[in-house]
Amino acid sequence: MKKEVKILLVEDNESDIVLTVEALKEARVDNCINVARDGDEALKYLRKEGMFNNAERPDLILMDINLPKIDGMEVLTEIKKDENLMSIPVVMLTTSDSEKDIMD
Repeated sequence: MKKEVKILLVEDNESDIVLTVEALKEARVDNCINVARDGDEALKYLRKEGMFNNAERPDLILMDINLPKIDGMEVLTEIKKDENLMSIPVVMLTTSDSEKDIMD
């Protein structure tokens, strides 16, 4: 039996959320996806704060660079500074055409 992969998808665009979930289904990745819709919510989820006090630690984070409240690069910085979170792999996503977004 394959191990279920726990994924935290940090994305504010509903269409991109649906697209990501469908792509993982089609790839037959056995996963459990939780969604945070902005950077602040992602950090609260990861730190198990407030309504996320029972959140499961993700095996992987898929995160948009351009997020409301706290952008993806700032969230990444916070994750990598935190000894409890720094070992979680993070894949940064963007649909931006900005060379700065792509190169960072």
